[in-house]
Amino acid sequence: MTEEYLIQTRRWLHQHPELSLQEFETTAFIKKELDKMGIAYDTPLETGVVAYIKGTGDKSIAFRADIDALPIHEENNVDYRSQVDNVMHACGHDGHITMLLAFVKQVKELSKVSPLKSTVYFIFQPAEETYGGANILLNQYQFDMTPSFVFGLHMMPDEKEGVIVSKPGPITASATEYRFFVKGLSAHVANKEQGHSAGEALLAILNQLSQLQQYHLAGLHQNIVHIGSFKSGEAINTVPSNAYLEGTIRTYSQEDLDIVKEQMTKIKQASELLTNCSVDLVFAEGYPSTINDMTAYDLMKDASEDTSLTWVEKVEPYLFGEDFSFYQQLAPSSFAFLGCRNEDKGYVTGLHTSTLNFDERVLEKGVELYTSLLKRFEETV
Repeated sequence: MTEEYLIQTRRWLHQHPELSLQEFETTAFIKKELDKMGIAYDTPLETGVVAYIKGTGDKSIAFRADIDALPIHEENNVDYRSQVDNVMHACGHDGHITMLLAFVKQVKELSKVSPLKSTVYFIFQPAEETYGGANILLNQYQFDMTPSFVFGLHMMPDEKEGVIVSKPGPITASATEYRFFVKGLSAHVANKEQGHSAGEALLAILNQLSQLQQYHLAGLHQNIVHIGSFKSGEAINTVPSNAYLEGTIRTYSQEDLDIVKEQMTKIKQASELLTNCSVDLVFAEGYPSTINDMTAYDLMKDASEDTSLTWVEKVEPYLFGEDFSFYQQLAPSSFAFLGCRNEDKGYVTGLHTSTLNFDERVLEKGVELYTSLLKRFEETV
């Protein structure tokens, strides 16, 4: 592995971002790189790849990178900026792909020196940003050998360049979307009492939602019940006949999520009784909370001790969602973040921003950790 490979690979990927389940060019690039290395792979979905190097034993381990980009127009003034209008690798997935490809290269070389005892899977997964690609892939793909562990790394511009940040237990929140659809009865403002105002129902819903966290969830638990957007009405002089509200729920506990959904259902029913409007409440189940398995976490943390990396144990989990959480249904798993913040170089803006950027040389730290993890695992096989 060379610095030049990391830079060239990441910058090509950065210039060619693709949205969820549209990663055809990205998938073709990954397959081309794997073919050059002589690596076997499967394509269980139209986009994405599961590559593998077989070992001599009956154990396996898996590493995952997500490959999709976001509908964001890049504002970085660099010669490798996105060539696709309104699409950008604004979450660092170009870095994730590059690290995993470089790690494949590393493992291939190691296997030439000494045959691997364990089979190693390299999962290049589509659609993390929108469709829960991890869940889609796991429903379609049957591993020849169920991994003993699954590991993942994510770029993190909020943390100092080169450190690894993680924690045991919950590391990211569950993400569930909700939507209220309100149907009232229109009337002219001069005869407003003849109508049923969807606006009134919307106000009742907004008022109760804003108090839900205050009165119904434990104060020591971290939760978010976020109101994202809402609208109501058709004209200046009519009773609103329609209203709409949407938002997202972030929790670490299924019990808390159940409470939120139960209270929202009661809010729906109360607004109907109060206003004579009809209200539909729809939940779109998102990603479960990512919960680091203790054994997998310890293996990852211990592996960092064999490297030049600094391990930082985070006190509080992140409140964003991450579909790596689905892999915990497959095997014990652990997820960590690779710091890429460099104030001297101006790499300071956050994930999902139009100016996210980082120095590709930090990716070598991720490859170093993956390699150490594999060596540690091989010692146990």
